[in-house]
Amino acid sequence: MKSHYDVVIVGSGLGGLVSAIILAKEGYSVCVLEKNNQYGGNLQTFVRNKTIFDTGVHYIGGLDKGQNLYQYFKYIDILDEITLKKLDEDGFDLVTFDDDPTEYKHAQSYKKFIEVLTEQFPEEESAIITYCEKLQETCSSFPLYNLKQGKPYYDDTAVFQLQAKPYINSLTKNKKLQAVLAGTNFLYAGDGERTPFYVHALTINSYIESSYRCVNGGSQITKALIKKLKAHGGETYKHHNVVNFGFEDGKITSAICANGKEIKGDLFISNIEPKLTLDLVGKDKFRKSYTNRIDQIESTIAAFSLYIVLKPNSFKYQNKNFYHFKDPDKVWDVHKYTQESWPEGYMVSMAIKKNMDDYGDNLTVMTYMHYDEVKPWVDTFNTVANKNDRGQTYEEFKAEKAEKLIVELEKKFPNIRECIQEIYTSTPLSYRDYIGSNRGSMYGYVKDVNRPMLSYVSPKTKIKNLLFTGQSLNMHGILGVTIGAVMTCSEIIGKDYLLNKVLEANKEQEITENKVQ
Repeated sequence: MKSHYDVVIVGSGLGGLVSAIILAKEGYSVCVLEKNNQYGGNLQTFVRNKTIFDTGVHYIGGLDKGQNLYQYFKYIDILDEITLKKLDEDGFDLVTFDDDPTEYKHAQSYKKFIEVLTEQFPEEESAIITYCEKLQETCSSFPLYNLKQGKPYYDDTAVFQLQAKPYINSLTKNKKLQAVLAGTNFLYAGDGERTPFYVHALTINSYIESSYRCVNGGSQITKALIKKLKAHGGETYKHHNVVNFGFEDGKITSAICANGKEIKGDLFISNIEPKLTLDLVGKDKFRKSYTNRIDQIESTIAAFSLYIVLKPNSFKYQNKNFYHFKDPDKVWDVHKYTQESWPEGYMVSMAIKKNMDDYGDNLTVMTYMHYDEVKPWVDTFNTVANKNDRGQTYEEFKAEKAEKLIVELEKKFPNIRECIQEIYTSTPLSYRDYIGSNRGSMYGYVKDVNRPMLSYVSPKTKIKNLLFTGQSLNMHGILGVTIGAVMTCSEIIGKDYLLNKVLEANKEQEITENKVQ
């Protein structure tokens, strides 16, 4: 470890690692500090019974050649390092409901999406076409999403004012179609009273364009990023939990770790959530109006996840995801559960291994859980690096929730119980401790159509040499966080300059491929 770096990045989530590569490519000396045993934030995986589970990345969109995430990944040069499996093109996401045997399909490519859904709703073709056109039109308002020059993030604030649920419901009187179009809103913690349509559009569009799973889990993206970072001279350090910052003359001078190390630098990028960053730096270093605004931003709801190890050759691999709801009228209200009604819905995804046969070896089931449900144990902390026992009552709480979720799962997959070899669970506390998210939040900060600019957090902070990156900035997800990292680095090296670099890298590839042909 050097005594001084040009850039010190705190947190090795996707935003931190992408920022590190961009700046290392530009010749900056870069150091990434990670508190955990594993790099990657939401890209982390874990192994149980020789089975790999993803903690956050169940599938990725926009990775066909020329699409937006493909172009960004081409620029940071990790595409050749990751192995992907394309999900079913005729139905990569299936939306289902209690008491309705039909599986409603979201297909890949807009042409196929319209065709497949029109087969299931023959009277609704014009509504489905209008919906698809609105998705694309909305996405075109975000220049960096489309790798175009323009304002750093959005072209027109009017795009923030359209509400998702009323807009989707205005397209058709068919209640089932309304529910199907909104049915994958677990991807962004959809809330009928608050979620703007742009959040729905930016999330759903890239999956319709193309949907992939990472073979052997999302952590291969982390490995590819770190390999590339090191090739450009960047450094990464695990077990370096930043607990404080040195501060002098209105600037940060160093990151101070729990292990006693002090890492000095010129620029600091926090890949830790802004709320937590302000606590670490010290709120007295910022204007009160700024800290008050950040404090007031609400974090999205947390999750409870059930990780099922399947008995060998018991459950066929499903090359798709399932979004299941008890009631189609409550697709936007799953977070409004009671103790009796929980869970109102869930998402099911399967992992894929290299050289796998027809049968899967695991299932991940995710549903919402309010942070207050784990209040009795909030003062406990447990990770691989810092092992602690939360106690018997916590284990009983998790077992009771797991059983409830399995009972619901049996309605959709009647034989699932006899396929289960072992189960593991995670709660909002797991997300809080491993990912460092406020109250175990799944997707950073709530985007509220009624207060559209409240949750907007600029990469620039009120301290000259401190910047933010990560899912709390603008959009979550692999694509959203990658674009967020580009925005953060744009503040250092210039947006037009950086975007031109991304476009040039893709142009060079095209020229090379044409020569080969």
